[in-house]
Amino acid sequence: MATDAQNLLLRSGRWKPWEIALWLLALAAPWVLPRHALIVNEIAIVALFALSLDLILGYTGIVSLGHAAFFGMGAYSAALFAKLVMPDPLVGLAVGIATATLLGAVCSATILRGTDLTRLMVTLGVGLILMELANKLDWLTGGADGLQGVVMGPVLGRFEFDLAGQTSACYSLVVLLVLFVLARRLVHSPFGATLKAIRDNRLRAMAIGIPVHSRLVVVYTLAAGMAGAAGALLAQTSGFASLDLFEFHRSADVMLILVVGGVGWLYGGVLGAIVFKLMQDALSSITPQYWTFWIGLFLVVLVLVGRERLLRPWTWRLLRKYRSAP
Repeated sequence: MATDAQNLLLRSGRWKPWEIALWLLALAAPWVLPRHALIVNEIAIVALFALSLDLILGYTGIVSLGHAAFFGMGAYSAALFAKLVMPDPLVGLAVGIATATLLGAVCSATILRGTDLTRLMVTLGVGLILMELANKLDWLTGGADGLQGVVMGPVLGRFEFDLAGQTSACYSLVVLLVLFVLARRLVHSPFGATLKAIRDNRLRAMAIGIPVHSRLVVVYTLAAGMAGAAGALLAQTSGFASLDLFEFHRSADVMLILVVGGVGWLYGGVLGAIVFKLMQDALSSITPQYWTFWIGLFLVVLVLVGRERLLRPWTWRLLRKYRSAP
């Protein structure tokens, strides 16, 4: 039985040809579509943020509305480090990941007890507290005006950040790929299998000897570090950090992205980020005042119809025939 389970994990963890082709296309996108390098950079950052939330929502069943706390912490840490210490992007990225990971380890105690509603309110409260702290510490963070004057050095000492966004897009895509590989290795390991067991039935997982609390602490901390990496990338590639990074809509948007792409599937965050950002960009250019209405309508249709049926409309007629059959 153990051998069969190990073989199943090994097979599920193997890279498919379409995955390799997908990442090669993604890495080539800033050069193939140079005019759209900035939107590619945004998609990569949002995809990483969604990937971090999927680790706790899709694989452990923990709903969080305060994930923006780690996103903002990583952004401010990287921006402050570049402004006050040194402008090296990779070192600043490591600092952003480290501070967000530390914050995640501290906040992981808030998800171990209580109901889902309690966790929602507690995680949301953490984000609000950090936003207020960033607002009050205006001598350090710039307060409501944001942290300005952040100038980044070249990546690896060679690649300067350009106005077209090609370097930013490549930088964000490489970081996304590295962290995606780590997350993929994690969820296809025995550790990932225990996370799914906790998601499906926490009491049963405890009964068979899985250390539920320690597993939750570890995955929540790792997810916080990945969210911090996304925030650090945003601050480094934009040269700016503001209170907006901690706001509720950041957590809500990334939740919607997972609704679009699907939870419990690492590519769901990537797919959802692509669809969400492209729709946002296209609709805001057509109807700047009402683009949120059309995205909301799309989400309502997606929930009512279902993702699979929406992507395969030719199956609707077959389904109606099946239901009408005696």
